[in-house]
Amino acid sequence: MSSPGKRIPVYVWRRFGQSLFFAFFLFLFIKTDYSGSDELTYAVNILFRIDPLLAFCAWLAGKAVIALMLPALITLGLTFVFGRFFCGWVCPMGTLIDGSRFLFPHGRQNFSPAWRRLKYYLLFFLLVASFAGLPLAGYVDPFSLLVRGLTFAVHPALDHALTSFFTFTYQQGPDWLNALTEPVYEILKKHILPFRPKVYALSIFSSLLLSAVIGLSLLERRFFCRNVCPLGGLLALVARFSPFRLQGGSTECGKCRQCRKVCRMGAIDEERNIAGADCTLCLDCLEFCPAGRIHFTWTGRRNAVQPTGITRRAFVATVATGFLAPLVLPSRTLARRADSALIRPPGALAEKEFLGRCVRCGECMKVCIGNALHAAWLEGGFEGVFTPRLAGRIGYCEYNCTLCGQVCPTGAISKLSVSEKHATIIGRAFFDKNRCLPYAKGIPCIVCEEHCPTPDKAIKFRESPVMNSRGEVVVVRQPYVIDELCIGCGICENKCPLSGESAVIVTSEGESRHAGYAGADGY
Repeated sequence: MSSPGKRIPVYVWRRFGQSLFFAFFLFLFIKTDYSGSDELTYAVNILFRIDPLLAFCAWLAGKAVIALMLPALITLGLTFVFGRFFCGWVCPMGTLIDGSRFLFPHGRQNFSPAWRRLKYYLLFFLLVASFAGLPLAGYVDPFSLLVRGLTFAVHPALDHALTSFFTFTYQQGPDWLNALTEPVYEILKKHILPFRPKVYALSIFSSLLLSAVIGLSLLERRFFCRNVCPLGGLLALVARFSPFRLQGGSTECGKCRQCRKVCRMGAIDEERNIAGADCTLCLDCLEFCPAGRIHFTWTGRRNAVQPTGITRRAFVATVATGFLAPLVLPSRTLARRADSALIRPPGALAEKEFLGRCVRCGECMKVCIGNALHAAWLEGGFEGVFTPRLAGRIGYCEYNCTLCGQVCPTGAISKLSVSEKHATIIGRAFFDKNRCLPYAKGIPCIVCEEHCPTPDKAIKFRESPVMNSRGEVVVVRQPYVIDELCIGCGICENKCPLSGESAVIVTSEGESRHAGYAGADGY
């Protein structure tokens, strides 16, 4: 039998659990990439699928239960039994905030408890707005915030830094140094770094948002988790009914407030009562209680449900705002005609349903081989920020790739077979005759036709006399697009040899997802 002095502290087990789940998260994050096959080996989107906030918002927006998100009910069920363990043990954002504590050693100021209501109001607003047609949960969901920040900024920056370093050692270092560094670089390229170097729109903005979430701990420890996170708010509402809770502090503790001092969530009041809605089961209070009075116990019905502090007036105002906010959407110009530059990934649902399901996780953009998918800004309206759009001048949709549909956690992008992908039209190409070399300057150029991936080329030529820059009339082959063959992959726009704007431009005209939809706005 082990002696009490050799007992492993419970906070060590919690830290081990957090580290394990965070390592699992990073493993899935790294595996969300092309690895030489058009099949993803792992369920890389599973953490999004166990997120009940995203599940409820997607279900309410689509007015249907999405089977892919049913695992989220497991999270709610476990929270109902054990309390808000997810925030303290599983959530990678919470682990990252805890891990960055050394950056904010003085961030312990206790804000007014009224701030804690903010996460509830935000939760109610998101749920109601999703139902009313304004899906915004992906903006503030901790998983979406974290994965976007890592995908758009951190991972590319790490790739750039390491590649630059190893390139420098390879070019400038002696042979013995290269014998050491090159194998290390090969291992990093194979297991850690992206398959190809990538760039992303809104990368700086996404990194600033992630930094802001972490930096809020400067105001108060785990400020985001305590006061802002709507997922935490949903789990807190369920945890209020949990029969398993930490208890033990009482008036017998005298002047001791050690449990209250070490609590990272501020879940313990002056009377040493532990709020089940705020407690994330970090177990620090249990470990550091000098008298050993705090313990995890079954309270059953004796434990009254604790109040949230939500006022009736504020609740009604929040719900009303959620219902009324979408009413402004029809007043926008987008309501009459969609932005033709907004090209969605192959397999994307019709725009309204797509926006309702998309959780702005960035997974499709990370896995995109051709670096074609980027975060939209206002091309799809305010509710479309961070949703994927094809930027042909930056990248292109690989003809035989179906990874974006495989990785989407909500089915906003349908999973397609390769043959279905080949038949899916996401847009059509057009030539700018004022820039295209054969049209504008009489210079022969066949780059776009050479790269067109369809078996029967969607770009063909017709010979035409043109006056060149020397005033000579020459006969050149001028390209044109066969609409029935073009799928809008964007490779012609991407490979156009002109600097700056391409002479071939892909628009969303003719996209398959709106086939059968009537209306000038294309939706």
